[in-house]
Amino acid sequence: MLLALLAAMGSAQAQIEERGPRSDGPAESTLRRVLPDDGDPLGLVNRLSLNGIEFRLSYITDMLGNLRGGQRRGWINQGLFEPSIEVDFEKLAGLRGLRGYANAFFIHNTGRMRRDYVGGVNTIAAIEAMPRIRLSEFWLEQRFGDGVVRLRAGQMAADVEFFYSDLSVMFLQSDFPTISALNLPGGGPAFPLATPGIFLQIEPNDRFNFRAALFNGQVAPPGLDSEQVRNRYNTNFRVRDPGLIFAEARLQANQAPDASGLARILRLGGWAHLGHFDHASRAADGRLLADPASLGVPLRRRGNAGLYAVLDQQLWRPDGGDALSGVSVFGRVSVAPSDRSVIGFYVDAGVVFANVFPTRPKDRFGFSIIHARYAESLRRHDAHALRLDPEAPARRSSETNLEVTYLAEIMPGFDLQPVITHIWNPSEAPGRNALVVGLRGRILY
Repeated sequence: MLLALLAAMGSAQAQIEERGPRSDGPAESTLRRVLPDDGDPLGLVNRLSLNGIEFRLSYITDMLGNLRGGQRRGWINQGLFEPSIEVDFEKLAGLRGLRGYANAFFIHNTGRMRRDYVGGVNTIAAIEAMPRIRLSEFWLEQRFGDGVVRLRAGQMAADVEFFYSDLSVMFLQSDFPTISALNLPGGGPAFPLATPGIFLQIEPNDRFNFRAALFNGQVAPPGLDSEQVRNRYNTNFRVRDPGLIFAEARLQANQAPDASGLARILRLGGWAHLGHFDHASRAADGRLLADPASLGVPLRRRGNAGLYAVLDQQLWRPDGGDALSGVSVFGRVSVAPSDRSVIGFYVDAGVVFANVFPTRPKDRFGFSIIHARYAESLRRHDAHALRLDPEAPARRSSETNLEVTYLAEIMPGFDLQPVITHIWNPSEAPGRNALVVGLRGRILY
């Protein structure tokens, strides 16, 4: 019924966008460019493509070590194999404008650097997750009105379409921002979990688009275990929880490959969750939550929300370069209500140098910084708790990460990326600044 309904709307052909720290990389840079017979000795890839079926295989592996500070020193290896498939139903079955997409995660690791070694809240390497085989996204999309409108329904992740920077995805620590990941139940619909939803985009021209989505607001059923345990394979498909709404407007300039001006994208957006949230410092009886005489049960508030802005700005564009080449800066900033949020203020920013060496056109290097500040009410709660009990955990304030990295293309479809990350004041080890070094390898077919 859904196929028939979407097909009836009619649409124009367009390519599904792919973004994210898991399968980031130039679309044309795959092993198929360098393998014999274009990596397709049996002709299977070509036959599938002629019938509208495209697939992609990505594998990322990180070797990371905490050299000092944090909770403890040590090394871990983590990896993510991600197969994905895109189906053009117009080629396959004559259903004009209808497309489908699905991907899955095969996650392995010997430990989690951020959680087990550093003890921080900001992302250090965006593929960190519980070892598991998981379904990720699984949806159908219809485009109509000469491609002006995109309508999508199925299981989706918010971090693929909202609150991201095109420039920041080269960094290991680029992920769904800390302020949204900690303020939304279960981290929100973001790697490694997704949830059912509906997505709409309106793009009347190449300078402006507006997108909005309604997600199921819980990524896992209730329980005391981690949401990655409660939704073990990402196949819960919950649809009756309070909703989560994202909306974003995007203004852009000089994005075409043949444009000569400096590229720019400005995103203005926000999210609203319709569920209930605990007050950070007040009990249900109106007393301070840290007061032993209080009920000890947090006051409940209806809903939570956040506002954000994202800027990608090119500073220098080499002759013949695209929107992501040359020297560019990016920044993301966000705020959320203090009384019911974990993080009240978030900002990240960075500089990216790409295609600046004629002999290394695919290489990129740069640095990025993340700063997440705990909400005022939560900091007041910690201060009250310390005043009443000197043995209480230390007062939370903020956490800051600095990453310096170089992404080198060894050959099309194979990259190596050394990285150094310094973490100031990790939340679970306050005052024990950590230093993480590592190497990422990526294979794309």
